[in-house]
Amino acid sequence: MDSIKTPLMGMNRDELKEVAKSLGMPAFAGGQIADWLYRRHVTTIDEMTNLSKANREKLKAGYEVGCMMPVDRMASVDGTVKYLFPTRSGKFVETVYIPDKDRATLCVSSQVGCKMNCLFCQTGKQGFEGSLTAGDILNQVYALPEREHLTNIVFMGQGEPMDNLDNVLRATEILTADYAYAWSPKRITVSSVGVKNKLRRFIEESECHVAISLHSPLHEQRAMLMPAEKGMPIAEVVELLRNYDFSHQRRLSFEYIVFGGLNDSHLHAKEIVKLLRGLDCRINLIRFHHIPGTELHGADDSKMESLRDYLTAHGIFTTIRASRGQDIFAACGLLSTAKKEGTRS
Repeated sequence: MDSIKTPLMGMNRDELKEVAKSLGMPAFAGGQIADWLYRRHVTTIDEMTNLSKANREKLKAGYEVGCMMPVDRMASVDGTVKYLFPTRSGKFVETVYIPDKDRATLCVSSQVGCKMNCLFCQTGKQGFEGSLTAGDILNQVYALPEREHLTNIVFMGQGEPMDNLDNVLRATEILTADYAYAWSPKRITVSSVGVKNKLRRFIEESECHVAISLHSPLHEQRAMLMPAEKGMPIAEVVELLRNYDFSHQRRLSFEYIVFGGLNDSHLHAKEIVKLLRGLDCRINLIRFHHIPGTELHGADDSKMESLRDYLTAHGIFTTIRASRGQDIFAACGLLSTAKKEGTRS
């Protein structure tokens, strides 16, 4: 039986140099390995042809690239594609590719399941099964068939990114590093329900955009929708955000799923304005599409437009996000749940 090998994917250049040196290779070979991984996207060590055959054999003895192709795929009539990727731990996570004119966004996952248990989220109903490694996160980009078309990445898939902050930071470091993907951090958005201490660290250690899941400005109602509100009230999260400058290139946005008859009233609009007054931010209004096991339903277009117009008139740039992939349940959780339960081969 083969011994378990360590994946190279997820290591930064300095770590790859240490791997090289530990095997008796020159340190610069670590930079060559990084180039093969993150610029050329090889799937095997044998493809790293500027390493000598002897050095490739040394590397292969204990390491592997770590590329894992998707095991399932669902395509929407609008071009959205949902992929199911395996993880190093033997679990599965979903990734959604969303092409839109001259943009192509990838929605990546950071955990298997989620601890936050939001009422409207299928992933939360799975329970928490573990955090992804940086390699697991990067593999969703690395092994994506449409990788070359990507313009944006959003950490809005399964899991709470701030609950797996070290690996999220490592993944975004490699995505933005000049020796690797060299993406601008302005092409990456990381979302959170508002884990305060981790959010502070993320803002200070990363330049990526920040998105906060709002969904209600009212404490008791938000706590009903999002249990995290009990320990991390949105009012405190907003106060933390006021300490940072989002007036230049870095963007702060709030995600707001609009539920019919629940959080779509004039009162909610007024309370949102009060909560966010003076903060340089935008709001994305999102249509809710029903998931199994909830009685929530989406608001009609007139309510969403009324909410958008009120917020915009009161100085908060607000958009209604176009629905994508509705026919394949593009919101994460359904495909991996089916795989877990053995209902989809």
